[in-house]
Amino acid sequence: MAVSSEEFRAALSRFASGVTVVTSVDGEGRRHGITVSAFCSVSLEPPLVLVCIEKLAGSHASLAESGRFSVNLLASGQQWISERFASLESDKFRDVPTAPGLTGLPLIVGSLASLECEVRQAVDAGDHSVFIGEVMSARGNGGDPLLYFLGDYRSLDLG
Repeated sequence: MAVSSEEFRAALSRFASGVTVVTSVDGEGRRHGITVSAFCSVSLEPPLVLVCIEKLAGSHASLAESGRFSVNLLASGQQWISERFASLESDKFRDVPTAPGLTGLPLIVGSLASLECEVRQAVDAGDHSVFIGEVMSARGNGGDPLLYFLGDYRSLDLG
């Protein structure tokens, strides 16, 4: 007997994860972005990461078409950016400070880290695609991470 989507979602909500925003630029130069919790490193040599993007999301087509994406690891205090990119708002980049990366992808200013990637493989995975990207550029900043746990945003208590 298969687990229900509600049971699956409830179990997964107990996995604390960092919060990322994945950005891309389509063939017409339009910027796209989406909040993603399904992100992880895959390999050090070569440097590979993966992101899982829902096939119905607007960012899916942009990422698949362009073959490039950036992953921005959000910092504590950037919850509003996560909420914006998780929304259906038409201009998700409005008032979000960005800077062009080495490859021209929009990077979110103030994020803990930003990775610029080229797609090496796309794998069909149910209602999502798994995009495996080779990291072409990586930069990190100081700060504390934005976390997501039990359906809410959290922060680390390092004290």
